[in-house]
Amino acid sequence: MTRPQPIVNDVETEEPVVEVAEETMPETNDVVTMHPRADRSHHLRIVEALLFAASEPLSTEQLTAALPEGADLPALLEDLQANYANRGVNLVHVAGRWALRTASDLSFLLRREAVEQKRLSKAALETLAIIAYHQPVTRAEIEEIRGVAISKGTLDTLLEIGWTRMRGRRRTPGRPVTYGTTAAFLGHFGLNEIADLPGLQELRGAGLLDTTMPPGFDMPVPKMSDELAPDEDPLDGTEESPLEMHLPEEDEVLAEEGEPSLPEPLEAELEESEQGDEAGDDEPKPEEPNS
Repeated sequence: MTRPQPIVNDVETEEPVVEVAEETMPETNDVVTMHPRADRSHHLRIVEALLFAASEPLSTEQLTAALPEGADLPALLEDLQANYANRGVNLVHVAGRWALRTASDLSFLLRREAVEQKRLSKAALETLAIIAYHQPVTRAEIEEIRGVAISKGTLDTLLEIGWTRMRGRRRTPGRPVTYGTTAAFLGHFGLNEIADLPGLQELRGAGLLDTTMPPGFDMPVPKMSDELAPDEDPLDGTEESPLEMHLPEEDEVLAEEGEPSLPEPLEAELEESEQGDEAGDDEPKPEEPNS
């Protein structure tokens, strides 16, 4: 026995179709532009960055080349100057160029003192050695020992360093100034007293002197004392630094070695007479009458 099957009607079912309306955006040709203040702020940042990174002052041409066309550079620099006026760094105009510099009222905070190393010349070392071994000694005596004249700045350098000092005046015509060493000289070279300087045998053993010395050669025993020697007078306070003393120049030395110079009026008369002689030579001489 079979179970009856349900009867299905052949009815086509259609699915509902939902129509969606597509909305289309209208086409626009609008261009987004930056606010003028935004452009100006960007230009200020460019100028500020260039000045900060520059190793030397920049000219207006260099700054203009880095800015967009149409940028008002003078107004930008004026604004930056106003912005940095009360800060630790100021925008300054130096030699036609622009640069960021430390504020002048804060310069003392950046000052750093350092010891400047000076290398003494051979002439200065020789002069120092003569003063150390022969003190008290005058300038003329130093030149006599060295065999040459002392340059203008040699004694000034030794006095500035503090290794030599003016002791007094020699009781001789002209009363020249005498020189000696100082405690700073002993401290620099690690000496307890001036007598610790090497003597003749020590210098010869160190190879600083020839083994064959000229007969009669001797080195003085160095002595340093704050007391004046019997032939010295105390300084009178009118001493000038050696740099201010007049030294003959090369032209003056040649003039002294050559013909003696004449007074100016006499030289003028001689020049006039020579010019007259030359003019007379150019004139035709009168012919002698025939006998």
